[in-house]
Parts: sequence; C-alpha cells; structure tokens
Amino acid sequence: MDEITKVLYWISTGLMVPVIVLLLLFFGRALILVGTFYSYYIQKLKFNKQMRSVYDELTSENVRSVIDDVTISEKLISSIYLNKLMKVKAEDIYYDKTLNDFEIQCQKELAGSQTLAKLGPILGLMGTLIPMGPALVGLASGDIASMATNMQVAFATTVIGLLIGAVGFIVLQIKRRWFAADINNLEFVVELLKKGSR
Repeated sequence: MDEITKVLYWISTGLMVPVIVLLLLFFGRALILVGTFYSYYIQKLKFNKQMRSVYDELTSENVRSVIDDVTISEKLISSIYLNKLMKVKAEDIYYDKTLNDFEIQCQKELAGSQTLAKLGPILGLMGTLIPMGPALVGLASGDIASMATNMQVAFATTVIGLLIGAVGFIVLQIKRRWFAADINNLEFVVELLKKGSR
C-alpha cells in the first residue's frame, strides 16, 4: 500500500509544473480574449444600432433591397451570414443550410470561452491541492518556510484559475445572448425572404 501511495504522490507532484504552465497559458489566453471581446463588443454595438431600425422597416416586399444597403462587417458573423442569406438560392433548403452553418459558427466562437470557463477552475484546484501535500509534510516536520512557500503557490494558482474561469464565463454568457438574438433575427429575415419568393 505504501508503494501505491508513493507512486500517486510522485504523479501528483510531477503534475505541478504542467499545471502552472497551463495556467499561465490560459491566463494569457484570457487576456487576449478580453481584448478581442472588447473590439467585438464595440462593433456589435454599432451593428445592432444600425440594424434596429432596419428590422423595424422590413417587409416581404422590401427585404432584399433594404438589407443590400446594410454595411457588412467582415468581423461579425451575424453580418456575414445576413449577407450570405441574400446570396443563396431562394429555396427553403438553402436558407436552412445557411442558418445551420451560422449556428455551427456560433458554437466555434463560443468554444474558446467555454474552455476557459471550465478548465480554469479545474487547473486552479489542481494547483491548490498538489502543493498542499508538501505543505502538510513541512508543517509536520517543523519546516515552516517550506510550508509557507507551498501555501503561497496553492493560493496563487487558485486565484489565477478562478480569474480565468470568470473571464471565460462572463464572455460566454454575453456571447450566448448575442447569438440567440442573432439567430432570431436571421430566422425573421428568412421567413420574410420565403414569403417574398412565393
């Protein structure tokens, strides 16, 4: 039994460096995500402001002419797919395919945030628990300096892991709300296009 517990201890201790490296990589990724999200947010605000009045005046007769006048943003997937809807053949199957492609693209956009939201806290918890073993050994042997160092690592990894998870979770929630509204708007446009082509 002692041999098994020693093997488990070596494995868990050996995971400390990879966990810290991954936490640092994910922290960098979280900072990049915040920057790209802010840029996306500004563009989204402008596009939504423009589209609010457009959606109000849409009818089955004017849908193509009005949306053709909309400025297309190459960075917003809702704008890109709105443009694609105007170019596909006027048949139900092509409209459905475009909407499905949009939903798949939305899932891809959410994947990075989901990864941070889930793996950040997991890695933070691993980074907390791994140094606790050596910290308790240091406490038992009276080595307070070793215990303090290990506890410092444990608390730091917890904070970084939770921060990564919080960034991922907040961005994920906001983007989900945006994409739900975008899907609703695209389905509205599709219904008008279908009605106008009958």
